[in-house]
Amino acid sequence: MKIFKSINVSNNYKNSILAIGNFDGVHKGHKKVFAHASRLALKLKLKFGVLTFNPLPAMYFNKKIKNFRINNDKQKFEQLKASGVDFLINKKFNLDFSKKNSAYFIKNIIKDKINPKFLFVSNNFRFGYNRMGNVAQLKTAAKNLGFNLVITHPVKHKKKIISSTLIRKLLVSGNINLANKLLSRNWSINGTVEKGKKLGKKLGFPTCNINIKNYVLAKPGVYAVKTKVGNVNKLINGIANLGYRPTFAGKGIILEVNLFNVKRNLYKKELTIYFQKFIRSEKKFKNKNALIKQISKDIKVAKNSFVNKVIL
Repeated sequence: MKIFKSINVSNNYKNSILAIGNFDGVHKGHKKVFAHASRLALKLKLKFGVLTFNPLPAMYFNKKIKNFRINNDKQKFEQLKASGVDFLINKKFNLDFSKKNSAYFIKNIIKDKINPKFLFVSNNFRFGYNRMGNVAQLKTAAKNLGFNLVITHPVKHKKKIISSTLIRKLLVSGNINLANKLLSRNWSINGTVEKGKKLGKKLGFPTCNINIKNYVLAKPGVYAVKTKVGNVNKLINGIANLGYRPTFAGKGIILEVNLFNVKRNLYKKELTIYFQKFIRSEKKFKNKNALIKQISKDIKVAKNSFVNKVIL
């Protein structure tokens, strides 16, 4: 998959099929769009590309939003590639771009810079300054500028629209099972092991500490997880605590992962942690012994949950 960091794409990627959106999470709804676009691209012998934005506009306009994303850029790019995307335009979203009106976006960016033969957008797609642009405007532009507009409609699960917003809500509420189902894979956090206070090691359960950065904060608590180290496909069973560590008066959010039967030092190693089951909410214990006793119980619960296969 070819990645462009600006809208200046080379000529051999023009006259293609283009889908526009944030595509945070690359969930079932997104994948349906990609499958449709990929089939059309194959039939017409065209390239299929995606135009997306970084940072996500919602995060750009509201600087207070920190824990929001379902996947990071690395995961998003891998998931787009696996979905059959030939090229990605990862446009920087900044003040100048946010002030471009909808007519400018259509004519100067879509038509003049990318010039797709087919443009895929959702039925509620809004764009341009103050989100004034809509599908009706695109329909008129498609006729005048000579491209084909494909309007996609949402996928539903039990009458609810599958969306990134819904998946974030499910993660925040601890419903990891349904979130994984709507993603069609296990939700995961990717990050580098950082140096911690070695509190887990002192308790007899050494952990790898991961800064979750701008990932959505799933419900604080203990989870059964499987972990990939680097690019090695072997998954290691374990448990993870996501939260503030109230027993030790923790202040910042941290993801602590205890990998079963792993004794080597993983400091500075890249880990991908796949969330499989929510075990319990985070709580403050009276003392270390009470915490150790509970962790032992958590491990037993986690081990019983690993009969289910993780979907990457």
